[in-house]
Amino acid sequence: IREGDVRQVFRKNKKRKAPGPDGVTPTCLKTCADQLAPIFSQIFNRSLELCEVPSCFKRSTIIPVPKKPKITGLNDYRPVALTSVVIKSFEKLVLTYLKDITGPLLDPLQFAYRANRSVDDAVNMGLHFILQHLGKSGTYVRILFVDFSSAFNTIIPNLLLQKLTQLSVPTSICQWITSFLTDRQQLVKLGKFSSCTRTISTGAPQGCVLSPLLFSLYTNDCTSKDHSVKLLKFADDTTVIGLIQDGDESAYRQEVKELTVWCSHNNLELNTLKTVQMTVDFRKNPPALPPLTIMDSTVMTVETFRFLDNTISQDLKWDIHIDAIVKKAQQRLFFLRQLRKFNLPQELLKQFYTAIIESVLCTSITVWFSSATKSDLRRLHRTVRTAERIISTTLPTLQELYLSRVCKKAGKITLDPSHPAHSLFELLPSGQRYRALSTRTARHRNIFFPQAIHLMRTSQ
Repeated sequence: IREGDVRQVFRKNKKRKAPGPDGVTPTCLKTCADQLAPIFSQIFNRSLELCEVPSCFKRSTIIPVPKKPKITGLNDYRPVALTSVVIKSFEKLVLTYLKDITGPLLDPLQFAYRANRSVDDAVNMGLHFILQHLGKSGTYVRILFVDFSSAFNTIIPNLLLQKLTQLSVPTSICQWITSFLTDRQQLVKLGKFSSCTRTISTGAPQGCVLSPLLFSLYTNDCTSKDHSVKLLKFADDTTVIGLIQDGDESAYRQEVKELTVWCSHNNLELNTLKTVQMTVDFRKNPPALPPLTIMDSTVMTVETFRFLDNTISQDLKWDIHIDAIVKKAQQRLFFLRQLRKFNLPQELLKQFYTAIIESVLCTSITVWFSSATKSDLRRLHRTVRTAERIISTTLPTLQELYLSRVCKKAGKITLDPSHPAHSLFELLPSGQRYRALSTRTARHRNIFFPQAIHLMRTSQ
């Protein structure tokens, strides 16, 4: 690790982040980066040479953060670990190295914590698989939204070590990561009260920089073996998509069974109470489908589900999702009105709108905008026009923002051969235009990939 790299990562610390148990603040590292970088670069390199993380860097304070407004039990809290900002900076340097090594070997359907991947890519890819399949006769789709109990906290370091070795991670780094995850001292703090300190040697603490990538690497070998079943992953969010033809669910059920076996072998616990299933079936008079059972528990069937922050319905319409967006945006318009009463400059009001309201309206806009009904689009545009009247200026339309983001995302995919959707952007023999995607239904034609290719064809 070079001294310049340490200096740079120290300078990028955000001042408002909370310090860890050692009391060292991000401001301290940021302000004194020039003075501290030479010292800590030696400490970091010595740590890597010895394949050992100093015990003072492994101490953490666990803060229970509520997952939802109403708390009914301990499971409604997320245990977030506050660790030293020094080790977080160290982790960022190791993270960059790990990404470079493992990137080409990662499951292409793992969309978390990778360059040019996002929630939108995962949802768009899933919708493409589903609607491409539903364009054929005699088909339907079963989607299993898998929930793991305390996923990050159940990682076994020795198992992770084996998986990292298979991914060509150097032995020294594997041993350093094992040291990082074992013999960790932690205590729980709630308000003014603190628990006694305990030593933990399992799991990857939530809140650590490396934890999300380590979980992705831990689950990298959890993939589908049958082409009719797609297994999408975004960190610990796992979705099994069964593309069913002529009522034959054998491949789908076998993959679910193998997923259950994989979890038991890798110390991951499937939460059967929160794991749910949705059926997408556009056939006329479809027959009743047999239930799915996991570990002697029947999986609940739902009509809607919040899939990676997008409320997806079994009819693949977006009215419920857009209802929530409009409601949230309108609530924030209240604050814009209040700011207007204080006679704030127009430019500040525009900045507030862009950061607080437009960001809500444009969340995952590449996923749902082109499939929204005219009625839903009118409600969205009405929200923008209301903001324009409050600020007394012209604001970008959602159509303009959508087109801009589609073109930007599509351009990145065409330049990234490792992206699972890269093959969809196929140039014609002339090398001048992209080949149009074959779509049999309006539903399929209106999702991201066909729309993106159409826009690129018309702009060439």
